[in-house]
Amino acid sequence: MTATAPGHVPVVVIGAGPTGLTAAALLARHGVSALVLERHRTPYPLPRAVHLDDEVHRILQAVGIHEAFSDITRPARGMRLLDGSHRVLAEFLRDSPYGWHGFPQANMFDQPELERLLRDALTKHASITLRGGIEVAAVTPPPHDGVPVEVSFRDEGTGVSHRLLADAVLGCDGAGSLVRACIGSRMQDLAPPQQWLVVDIRCRVLLPAWDGVHQICDPGRAATYMRVGEDRYRWEFRLRTGEQPEELTDRGRLLELIAPWTPGIAEDELHVLRTACYTFRAQVADRWRKGRVFLLGDAAHLTPPFIGQGMGAGMRDAHNLAWKLARVLTGRASEALLDTYQAERRRHARQLIRTAVGVGVVMTSGGTGTALARNAALPALSRLPGASGLVLSAVSPPLRSGPLVGFRRLGHPRPGTLCPQPLIPDADGTPRPLDDLLGENFALLATAPLSPALHALVRAMDARVLNLHDPRQQAGPGGTGHVAHPGIDALVRWMGCAGAVLLRPDRVVLATAARPRPGRACGDDLAVAAAAWAPIVCSGAGTTGSSAAVPTHLGDGG
Repeated sequence: MTATAPGHVPVVVIGAGPTGLTAAALLARHGVSALVLERHRTPYPLPRAVHLDDEVHRILQAVGIHEAFSDITRPARGMRLLDGSHRVLAEFLRDSPYGWHGFPQANMFDQPELERLLRDALTKHASITLRGGIEVAAVTPPPHDGVPVEVSFRDEGTGVSHRLLADAVLGCDGAGSLVRACIGSRMQDLAPPQQWLVVDIRCRVLLPAWDGVHQICDPGRAATYMRVGEDRYRWEFRLRTGEQPEELTDRGRLLELIAPWTPGIAEDELHVLRTACYTFRAQVADRWRKGRVFLLGDAAHLTPPFIGQGMGAGMRDAHNLAWKLARVLTGRASEALLDTYQAERRRHARQLIRTAVGVGVVMTSGGTGTALARNAALPALSRLPGASGLVLSAVSPPLRSGPLVGFRRLGHPRPGTLCPQPLIPDADGTPRPLDDLLGENFALLATAPLSPALHALVRAMDARVLNLHDPRQQAGPGGTGHVAHPGIDALVRWMGCAGAVLLRPDRVVLATAARPRPGRACGDDLAVAAAAWAPIVCSGAGTTGSSAAVPTHLGDGG
């Protein structure tokens, strides 16, 4: 059928996977309407990704589903490295249930359940519309990277073709991205691809295997095993050169492969949910943006699974871009703010991909000699003090490129890094996660009174101020008299020599101010340095707002 006359929407999100749903939900929380177009009518029913770290769990907090997600996830205990005979070479255990961001460091889950939570979150926002059964035909940016962007699509149910004009388009449409092709972007290989067989099994009987991730460090048959849920398990087996997936998916051969983990389990208890052959790729797009058209998630990068960061990288893209796009579309920031998306995220994604490739090489590659050397070195590594924390810690590197991470001071906190999220008492003394107190825009953490220049800056940025000091509770001459709170003390320790730390809406450190001498206010140095980036983030309507001090029992010590 012929196309209808074009309508207009602020943002079109193409693809309703975790990245697209997260982007739409975050845009809604920043006050921007969006239309999400998805090829499938219902969520893909089979599990794919199974792991998120605490940093990405924190993004789900920004979406508003972190508590519901905690109900469907289970923390991973740690990791064992084993040889081809399943002898333990090294074991790394998590000794703390919570990480830097206030959540378990490794969260195992069922992807369809996560997508259901994300879709439910969208229904709470009247500004978001999700349409399934849609085949997008083309995305056409106007000449000279201007606006609006034209999106052509067909409703598979009615057969009617449509055209829309959008102020921005987010391409969250996966590895075979149409949006990527439409903006002339190409994938660049960072390592050769590998073929792996992925097997998901449900078993109501608890498997007699150690309850953590198993990595088989055998170049002959590298494999990974993990318990995903109460009755769900996953295996991944690397295919040998010339081997075909069907050689391994016959039920007898499949049961033989998983036999080391299933002794004593009756065959009829092992229900195969899915077997799929995946090509694990290490790729990043050479261009993530053309005008107001952006690439996110698998459309922009593909990560091997060795560090469990594939899905999380896409959700980080959404978290990075949503607040920037919202500020530009609502007239509170310069168009130049959108230039920082690729500058920050592409380098970050490349580092994660290279880390995943390196870990895979260390754990699974090489011949007999390499395997023998690895088998000798790993036990010694596991006995080093702090080895478990190093191996199992979050692998997300700091942001390094762009004007929003460029103002650096000696010491910590370092611009481009994420701030921690301890529990902080609210006005009633109830401990709450830091992000819940800070809201969804810029925020300033302060351990000293603010200078007039810094006051003016936070007003211009509509930044919320959290005061971590109270003159009435400062230590006396004898060093006593301060009423401590673990969360506040943790933040003050993290701030180090800084008297104030300015946080972006995605809780990345933007800039710091030096701690002033006693009796002086802090922030003049930060306000002076802000001349380099303030015009990017707080132009237009944003310069007329006012700061809002968080009402805590620590006082409003401005």
